[in-house]
Amino acid sequence: MKTMRSHETGGPETLKLDEVDTPSPGKGEVLVAVKACAINYPDTLIIRDMYQFKPQRPFAPGGELAGVIEAIGEGVEGYSIGDRVLAVIGNGGLSEKIVVPAGRMFPIPADVSFEKAASLLMTYGTTIHGLKDRGRISEGDTVLVLGAAGGVGLSAVELAKAFGARVVAAVSSEAKGKVAKNAGADEVVIYPREEMDKAASKELANAFKAACGPEGADIVYDIVGGQYSEPALRSIAWEGRFLVVGFPAGIAKMPLNLTLLKSCDICGVFWGAFTQREPAKFVAQVEELFELMKASKIDPLISETFPLERAGDAIAKLENREAVGKLVVTMP
Repeated sequence: MKTMRSHETGGPETLKLDEVDTPSPGKGEVLVAVKACAINYPDTLIIRDMYQFKPQRPFAPGGELAGVIEAIGEGVEGYSIGDRVLAVIGNGGLSEKIVVPAGRMFPIPADVSFEKAASLLMTYGTTIHGLKDRGRISEGDTVLVLGAAGGVGLSAVELAKAFGARVVAAVSSEAKGKVAKNAGADEVVIYPREEMDKAASKELANAFKAACGPEGADIVYDIVGGQYSEPALRSIAWEGRFLVVGFPAGIAKMPLNLTLLKSCDICGVFWGAFTQREPAKFVAQVEELFELMKASKIDPLISETFPLERAGDAIAKLENREAVGKLVVTMP
């Protein structure tokens, strides 16, 4: 079988398409023929040894996938050969076939494609955990979403609207603003891609405040980080919740005096650890996502698909912050 693997620390250009033996499932595992593997921000980090988890090389990136069960190991119940499943794993999804622990899988609803199924868990899973558990979202809240046109950002727009919030989408271009609007955003703020000086940072903070309204943002959902975090924090409401989700623009240095002035919280959102520490809650949230999808309140936007041999191009596009919605690697 073919697999796209990292043999050395580096960017997507270092990945190599290898031919390896097909693995066999052990106790509590199944063998899945992968049909679609979504690309996510951790994939850009893990190959550079910048992620929290550092698998032994060579390894294939790819943390969420959808496919068909080909073989079942000892002790696995509730699944049959031929079942369509989606799974969330640490890495390994950029392979034609992969062994998956049965406890990390979910059946794919009948009317959901492999591509959309593979695009659900890491983005919408991160966001439902972030908004509900860390952000304590309530109907009527105002939510400011940074990076609102990417996969995680669009999930935040859709889920916040599903939970009855007003959404301000912050994006880097007019085109991305239209995508966020189509997903349900009430207001759009365009922020600059170039480096901002103090005056430009203040101008952006004022734009966020104007869009969020006089009370400010009850929740800031920060997927971007870097120079955009402080202006967003300055627009937060009294006792607001600033959620740290990712930082492709860099790790921000926040003036903590602002947290005192607004009596607000800065909260980390580490979904991967949450799924392992609270598995029952994780399963319940996945079931809630399926219900929201069935009710047409969420619908992953897949902007582009790539064959396995071009998986590095997909990772590069995400790394360069050029992606809109989800990028998915598909296999025959």
